[in-house]
Amino acid sequence: MAEEHPAPSGGSPSRPTRAARHGGSARHRSKGLGGLRGRLHRRVATHRRPPGAPGESRADTRRLVRARRRRRYAVEAVAAFTGLLALVGFVNWWSESAPDGPAESDGLPAVVGRPSLPSAVPTAPAVPGLRPRDRSPSPSPSSSTPSTAPMAPVAPIAPVTLTVRRADIPATVDLTELGGRDWVHWGFGGAGTTVRKRDGSAEIRDLGGPGERSGWDGNQELFGWRDGAPVESTDPTPDGVFTCGVGNGFALAVVADGRPRTATVYLGVWMARGRLDVALSDGGPSRTLRLEERHTTQSTAVTVGFQAPAGTRLLLTWTVEETFTPHCGNVALQALTLR
Repeated sequence: MAEEHPAPSGGSPSRPTRAARHGGSARHRSKGLGGLRGRLHRRVATHRRPPGAPGESRADTRRLVRARRRRRYAVEAVAAFTGLLALVGFVNWWSESAPDGPAESDGLPAVVGRPSLPSAVPTAPAVPGLRPRDRSPSPSPSSSTPSTAPMAPVAPIAPVTLTVRRADIPATVDLTELGGRDWVHWGFGGAGTTVRKRDGSAEIRDLGGPGERSGWDGNQELFGWRDGAPVESTDPTPDGVFTCGVGNGFALAVVADGRPRTATVYLGVWMARGRLDVALSDGGPSRTLRLEERHTTQSTAVTVGFQAPAGTRLLLTWTVEETFTPHCGNVALQALTLR
């Protein structure tokens, strides 16, 4: 039979224990499930006990506070570092992305999780708040600075001058001496013959003129030369040409070269009034003079001083303005010199 335990003194009879009812020893049961339960209750109570609670020392409390503080610092440091990485990645993606789209084909910035592919030209690392410096090649000094090469001198524009004066013709005219640059003689041996200065400048031009030309060998003045072509030289000769009728005459020209030049034309009239118009081909000053003889012949030398741009022509127009006889009142031409 089971052993009956006496009730404690001064109290009511005790109820049979749970171990007794099951036929087991109370001591044995306390070492089994009961002991494990007790240890668990003690650990939970210790864990839930606030710092400074009874049963916990001050050293334990300080260790617990320090541990919690370290955990908080670690969490805050990780969060700050993660935010800094995200900011740097965004700035790098924003500053290095191409204008047409993201640098990567999948739309992710090339900073988080994988390195970006190296570019052909190395770039400096991006700094938060600063955009990368423009690395386009600088222009060469020759394209950015004005050229200091000396410019070719510009030839000054020649002034335009024109003077006209008239004088008597000497008894003998030496064309070789007076026409150092060029000369022309008309009518030597007939109306169709023209003699020019050999190796002259060829600046004297015969432009023709209205009316038929005729030869004449009765001029009062004589002309000779020593450097002519096709007639090389001749003794002084009175030959010349003339044309009859109002409006008929001669048209001559002298080409300017930009320098001061002097042209002398040897003219005459017979029972007529002749008009000489002197002008420059590009406009400017002009002059007109007249020579008149009602009963016989008269001659004169008209000297024209001029200066004009190269290529400009001095124009000489010698025409019959009026006649005083029905028998071929005319104007005559003998020679023109240039120096």
